[in-house]
Amino acid sequence: MKKPNIAVMYFPGNNCETETLKAVKAAGMNGMIVRWNTKLNLSEFDGYIIPGGWAYEDRIRAGAIAAKDPVMNAIRKEAGKGKPVLGICNGAQVLIETGLVPGLKDKVEMALAPNINPFISGYYNTWVRVKNVGRKGAFTNALGKDEVLHLPIAHGEGRFVTRDKSLIKTLEKNNQIIFQYCDENGKVSDKFPITPNGSTMAIAAISNKKGNVMAIMPHPERAIFERQVPYSAKTDKKTDNIRIFESMKNYILKK
Repeated sequence: MKKPNIAVMYFPGNNCETETLKAVKAAGMNGMIVRWNTKLNLSEFDGYIIPGGWAYEDRIRAGAIAAKDPVMNAIRKEAGKGKPVLGICNGAQVLIETGLVPGLKDKVEMALAPNINPFISGYYNTWVRVKNVGRKGAFTNALGKDEVLHLPIAHGEGRFVTRDKSLIKTLEKNNQIIFQYCDENGKVSDKFPITPNGSTMAIAAISNKKGNVMAIMPHPERAIFERQVPYSAKTDKKTDNIRIFESMKNYILKK
């Protein structure tokens, strides 16, 4: 069976493309880093990941300029065909700024606002736990219900917010809230330090209604192997975080 081929999109200022590509390959897929100004036909790829970093130096707002880049029109078109699109950290900010997530209206409906916590203003880097609370979609079909993952965050603007008071209820109804911050026992809390950034309802990741586009603030690609995780064995054994990428593979192969 042919391996899915994933485009890891690179914008000027990204810095997580290499480890993202390694995660793609560790999950049993093929892939390549594709520049924002590529002449390649993006329709030839089976899925897309927008990695972390500071695309275009995050001028104006995090992800705002990359969201307007012409290459995102091509990715929007492919997402409309049902292909999976994953945005990690800065990539999540790009997807929110394009309106691809939550994707209920043809406009931007949410923001990833500056972090709020009692100790640090701005950029915050720590390890968190997140709980799989969504449906079995393109990025969670290899995960168990309520499964808890241990992975890092590294961002200054990771707080999911919206002025639309009814939107969060709609996201809940549609099962578009995919991961929430939790403690090691899986108890969800929007209080610091469980939720490290003040995110509404402890949201760590949301998807579009179809479930094929997901914006996630924590970095699963930075904790794919045990040697990358604090207090774990220094081996190349894969952690449960690889299942996000394996889910992407499963989704593509079943289409």
